[in-house]
Amino acid sequence: MQPDPVILAFDTSAAHCAAALLCGDKIVADRHEDMAKGQAERLLPLLEELLAAGGKTWSDLTAIGVGIGPGNFTGIRISVATARGLALSLGVPAIGVSSLEAQVHGHAHPVWSLVDARRDHVYAQHFGSTPQEPKLIPAGEAAALEGRKLGPAPIASPAPAIAHIAARKLASGADHPRPAPLYIRAADAAPPRDPAPVILP
Repeated sequence: MQPDPVILAFDTSAAHCAAALLCGDKIVADRHEDMAKGQAERLLPLLEELLAAGGKTWSDLTAIGVGIGPGNFTGIRISVATARGLALSLGVPAIGVSSLEAQVHGHAHPVWSLVDARRDHVYAQHFGSTPQEPKLIPAGEAAALEGRKLGPAPIASPAPAIAHIAARKLASGADHPRPAPLYIRAADAAPPRDPAPVILP
């Protein structure tokens, strides 16, 4: 008989630092801290606090679940890089879960998942018998989408849903590619238009 999975899940794709610890099918510890910046410094201490609260250590983990966006570019990179590093050092799989997928966890399909993309746009993905690819659409078009809709207001904390979805994917036995950021919108920052300076010999 396989032991119950112990999965540590976290997300910094929005203005928060969120984490949850799943043991078997039960969330035994859950933290959510609102923050616009500072996730890189706060994330690992938060994870250690969460493990202690759940009576677990790093060596107890079966897998890592991580939010891959869409959302804040810097925040996504923080979580994904941390998940990859932890998975490598602990010898466990890291499983990526999108914000759109986390939002519809526990809800009947078919359903549209909408996440605020700011600047009067939303990220949208339809979950039915076969999930469609996520896309960026004007907020005004979201009301015209046919069927039930969830969002675009964010869920209270995505970490518990990420943990449960990661557990489901782990149990499927399928191969899990390394988590990668889900970028739907191009980065706001752009390379400078001025040519690079010439270095004289």
